[in-house]
Amino acid sequence: MTIANSQKITAWEDITAAVNNFHLAALLGWQDVAQRYRRSSVGAFWLTINMGVLIGALGLIFGTIFRSPMSEFLPFICVGLIMWGYFSQLINEGCLSFISNTETMLQLPLPFFTYILRTWWRNSIILFHNIVIFPIVLLLFGKFMGWTALLVFPAFVLVSLNLLWMMVVLAVVCTRYRDLTQIIQNVMQVGMYVTPIMWQPHQLPADKSMLMLDLNPFYHLISVVREPLLGQTGTALNWGVVAGMAIIGWVIALLFLNRYRSRITYWL
Repeated sequence: MTIANSQKITAWEDITAAVNNFHLAALLGWQDVAQRYRRSSVGAFWLTINMGVLIGALGLIFGTIFRSPMSEFLPFICVGLIMWGYFSQLINEGCLSFISNTETMLQLPLPFFTYILRTWWRNSIILFHNIVIFPIVLLLFGKFMGWTALLVFPAFVLVSLNLLWMMVVLAVVCTRYRDLTQIIQNVMQVGMYVTPIMWQPHQLPADKSMLMLDLNPFYHLISVVREPLLGQTGTALNWGVVAGMAIIGWVIALLFLNRYRSRITYWL
């Protein structure tokens, strides 16, 4: 009886087995990055260079349009763009986590959650490359991170827990309904403009704040990471929503994976 093929294996057992063997997912994720940039002299830092150029260009353009002080706006948009790139890549690639590993899933008895962790770790490596841009931006304006920056560690854990359960659900659904992948990509493109990435929350009219901030889960996910890096702590609502989403989301993901796990290989 194998982990991948047994219908008696529960979602919880699948996830536990994958986490206990995280080194396998980490190795696969690292190989993905290494193979993608094996002929490049700077490796994954090409993405960092591209992100740095994008941050500089958009920061200058939108900072000028909104007449925001560059010393305030550039660090804001820097963290926002880096984290949004992380979110969108994880969600878009999460939709394909099972589909892109079809041959491996049909041949090797690995936990299904291993492929989710592989996608998460691959993109987390790229995030760690890109985040080095932020202290460089701060140094340009003679700024430094305070003690509140330590909150970024629990924030990253909560954000990752949320992204992982989203990836689980989307990977299952998109394996069954392949066209949904394109819809998710379009939703993420639109989501970038309705989330305070290139504009600041205080620039939003008061009557729109509930719709585009309070009811926008991505605003809360970005805020718990961005605010500590910018010297704030984030609001209680930000942290409460992110923690609540993690709990409720994982309950849904476990029930969802438990129900449809035995059908995934038939949909590949």
